[in-house]
Amino acid sequence: MLCPMFAVVLVVGLGPLLVGAFPQDAPKKTCRLSQYGSLVSSELMAVQKLREHFVDIMLLTDRKCSTRLFHRKWKPNELSVPDRLLLVEAELDLTVAVLAHPTVHKLAKMSQQPLAFLAQAREDLRGCVAAEAPSHQPSGKLRHWLQKLETAKKTETAGCLEASIILNLFQVVNDLGCVAIREWCT
Repeated sequence: MLCPMFAVVLVVGLGPLLVGAFPQDAPKKTCRLSQYGSLVSSELMAVQKLREHFVDIMLLTDRKCSTRLFHRKWKPNELSVPDRLLLVEAELDLTVAVLAHPTVHKLAKMSQQPLAFLAQAREDLRGCVAAEAPSHQPSGKLRHWLQKLETAKKTETAGCLEASIILNLFQVVNDLGCVAIREWCT
């Protein structure tokens, strides 16, 4: 009688430990970006206000910028889906970095809502890149643009990068929508 009872105690007590000792398949990551396909008007209004406020400030400055990061000879819909993910990830990385450290103090408060929204989008997009394009090598078009982006980060002033990003915020948002609703982007 003691032996069967001892076996039950062993199974109940050690069972969970044994299950955890053997590796199991990691849960599959999912890519959920649909919420960025049609943005809430408050998000779009915050982006618009930031852009308008920046244009007013910029008219008073004497910036001479040569960065033309968003003037590409191709559109995101010409890229493969993994390339689009990498493109938008790079755009969001730069956008979040620039908005987190505005060169004009007056922009700090206005950039908080767009910054929070875009930072969340970047985190969600990183999950998609990890799930859908973990070892993808960018195409020639995208690789060239990514090199141009890296060069601009090293050579342009913070003010010029800021101008490029803020003036093209809607393009970044549109590119995000392109990866969120793929049918919309084809």
